[in-house]
Amino acid sequence: MQFDKNDALAINTIKMLSVDAVQKANSGHPGLPMGAADYAYVVWTRFLRYNPEDPSWINRDRFVLSGGHGSTLLYSLLHLGGFDLPLDDLKKFRQWDSKTPGHPEYGVTPGVDTTTGPLGQGFGNGVGMAISAKIFKNRFNTDDITLFDPYVYGIVTDGDLMEGISAEAASFAGHLGLGNIIYFYDDNHITIEGDTSIAFSEDVGKRFEAYDWQVIKIDPYNPDEIVKAIESGQKEKNKPTLIIGRTHIGKGSPNKQDSASAHGEPLGEEEVKLTKQNLGWPLEPAFYIPEETKEIFKICNEKKLSVYMEWKNKFEEYRTKYPQKAEGLNNWLNKEIPENLADVLPDFEDKSVATRNAGGEIMQTIAEKVPFLIGGSADLSPSTKTILKKYESINRGKFSGRNMHFGIREHCMGAVVNGMALFGGIIPYCSTFFVFSDYMRPSIRLAAIMKQQVIYVFTHDSIFVGEDGATHEPVEQAASLRLIPNLTVIRPADASETSTAWIEALKNKNGPTVILLTRQKVSAIDRNIYPPAKDLSKGAYVLIDSKSSVPELVIIASGSEVSICMEAAERLNKEGRDVRLVNIPSVEIFEAQSGSYMEKVIPSLCRKRLVVEAGSTAGWYKYAGLDGKVLGIDEFGASAPYELLAEKFGFTADNVYKKALEIIGK
Repeated sequence: MQFDKNDALAINTIKMLSVDAVQKANSGHPGLPMGAADYAYVVWTRFLRYNPEDPSWINRDRFVLSGGHGSTLLYSLLHLGGFDLPLDDLKKFRQWDSKTPGHPEYGVTPGVDTTTGPLGQGFGNGVGMAISAKIFKNRFNTDDITLFDPYVYGIVTDGDLMEGISAEAASFAGHLGLGNIIYFYDDNHITIEGDTSIAFSEDVGKRFEAYDWQVIKIDPYNPDEIVKAIESGQKEKNKPTLIIGRTHIGKGSPNKQDSASAHGEPLGEEEVKLTKQNLGWPLEPAFYIPEETKEIFKICNEKKLSVYMEWKNKFEEYRTKYPQKAEGLNNWLNKEIPENLADVLPDFEDKSVATRNAGGEIMQTIAEKVPFLIGGSADLSPSTKTILKKYESINRGKFSGRNMHFGIREHCMGAVVNGMALFGGIIPYCSTFFVFSDYMRPSIRLAAIMKQQVIYVFTHDSIFVGEDGATHEPVEQAASLRLIPNLTVIRPADASETSTAWIEALKNKNGPTVILLTRQKVSAIDRNIYPPAKDLSKGAYVLIDSKSSVPELVIIASGSEVSICMEAAERLNKEGRDVRLVNIPSVEIFEAQSGSYMEKVIPSLCRKRLVVEAGSTAGWYKYAGLDGKVLGIDEFGASAPYELLAEKFGFTADNVYKKALEIIGK
């Protein structure tokens, strides 16, 4: 591949667009774009397959800027690459209502494949994308037609590789032999506090070789070496590739190159002027794009469009020759859920069963009807009951299965399933004990920001874990997850509600869903007497009604505590009190209902309320009100049989009965 002075001009265009955007905003990170522009340019113009007119094209190569602080590098490339990102948006970098937020955000900027910024997350997302690409390749390619062969390119930084999540994800990627990953390590030796030597002195190359990656060291400013390294990465089918380049942060800035100040501060008006002079760049206008650069990207994009059209023609041939596979692919891409799925799920009738066990049975039926449900656990599937029994495991060179073994890597697991969801066509699930959701909270938060359909199955959902003690007994986790916007948390009361919880999770295409399940058996609710489990779809519903529309007391409960509240409410009503019991499996779904429905379930005129959940009381006072109480746990649990814990912490029907009388008076 030939490179000439016009390529050098285009590289400087990328640098100066980035510098001008940061300077105009008076905020941002100019250093990474200036240091990484050379190899990013080579990737985008010589290798990356995309179509700006169809940015969600399923077979495009993915580009992950894991060091999301260098966002102006990506924005400059997207603008030059013809995506719907006008130059005015670069001029509005980090400003209200622009397509150029401080860090790349999926769904905000066309062409951004994942939201990055929290370091290490993009690294893990790329691993998930690569796994999905392998799955699609296995499921839908034929001997004569290759529909799927995308690569995942990425830029990872010193900061990314310091974060523990990248170690987990790199180990996992090497184990699976993901040869479709090609990452560039932007080894500029600088973080906010100074030279990386103050905290980071390991041999990264040797570490990645130990992870079973191909490691290539290059001069990141030599285009021929960059090309050869990428080609070597493409030839290596059984190992991911890490290309290490000793870059210079702020390259081209006379006074700030290789300095910490180039990382997260604008260069300053005077230094911008000196940098432009140093690069032979016009001082005016800002955001200057030479005609030669426009022509390079115009020709480049025409070639990419040609590749795209070739793929479209290939797909039409595929539809003709393999109509059933094409229909299946369409179902995957649209994530088509059978309309009658709820009707074929297991009927638990009056069985008392742990909801984790019920969930496991439910998943077996769903797996048969929803072939794109794929996932696994962090080495806990025998306990979380999330193994899909009729299907093989995914492993190195074997991507026909449905079960993933993430190992004891919760943080990696969270980032990987986000990447799988972002790839498209797959509903990924993952599972661990609820208390360990803390290990993956940043990934859950990002799934919510990106509105990705990820299903989290968290079992052992309360102190009723029992003998394992406080370290394994979640107390604050439910309240904490309910604070995350766009995350739906569902805590079903029995096995039948667990089925509905799964239906809701599968229907929820606009964000992630958490399903919280018990370790211990819970009593089945007799649906011949009480409202149907499908009422969970409203988030909350009246399980035991009062005689009047404004009862004496409303008891509100979730999960395994519903059964003890039923016993207490029945007793109170038999004694002539007027008590309503509201089951609230999902606060988020309930609060999405109409105000009239919410009022009907929990009348505002009834100020005497008792909320019961075996977890933190935080968040429940908005339902309890000033005249109500919350029976919860604001301390850590203890090691003992769960029946004894229930007694000691007051989660018995007798204690709920007593608390109710304290509120309404004897």
